[in-house]
Amino acid sequence: MQVKDIKAVIFDLDGTLTDTEKYYQIAWPKAFAHFGYEAPKDFALELRSLGRPFAPKRFKEVFGEDFDYAKVREYRKGLVEELIKEHGIPLKPGAKEILLWLRDNGIFTALATANEYPRAERYLKKIDLFDYFDKIICANMVELGKPAPDIYAYACDQLGLSPKETFAVEDSPNGVNSAYSAGCNVIMIPDLTEPDEELRGKLYARLDKLVDIKSLFLKA
Repeated sequence: MQVKDIKAVIFDLDGTLTDTEKYYQIAWPKAFAHFGYEAPKDFALELRSLGRPFAPKRFKEVFGEDFDYAKVREYRKGLVEELIKEHGIPLKPGAKEILLWLRDNGIFTALATANEYPRAERYLKKIDLFDYFDKIICANMVELGKPAPDIYAYACDQLGLSPKETFAVEDSPNGVNSAYSAGCNVIMIPDLTEPDEELRGKLYARLDKLVDIKSLFLKA
């Protein structure tokens, strides 16, 4: 693959474009405790971008078959909403800059998020990013969530492109595995954890910040 062949960049949202993954790391343990569960250390990190049916299955493995995923998740969503009301939705440095730069240079931009569409739309409009994307692809549009390839495969289909013609930008292992399995060229910009050796082997690049994506195109 040569960078000159890249026609679109597909972004994850939480932890990649917005500095909101930290809210989930606060909210999940509080939600577990509210319902009388104690999570293993760093368990919330496993949950980054983990979608259907993988998340419900993982919770039952950890907490037992009686675990009510829908109820706990709904409570967690409320906690995240409270954090957003209090602290807002901070953008990652360079988020708007890179989206504008890509579009100014004729490169499509898309979103592939584990959020459902109504919430993603609301968040994006709140932070003035909604109109920055050619396509917005959400978890409720596909059968299987991350780390399955469905969401990135569908994003490429909606863009009318081969996955090999795209960069996928992610911050978490589940997201990286989803994009890699779909055949995208994966860029990881770590948020809460660095990639291990196995994950590094799936990356086109590991970058420090969003604006570094420019350098990949400018070197081409």
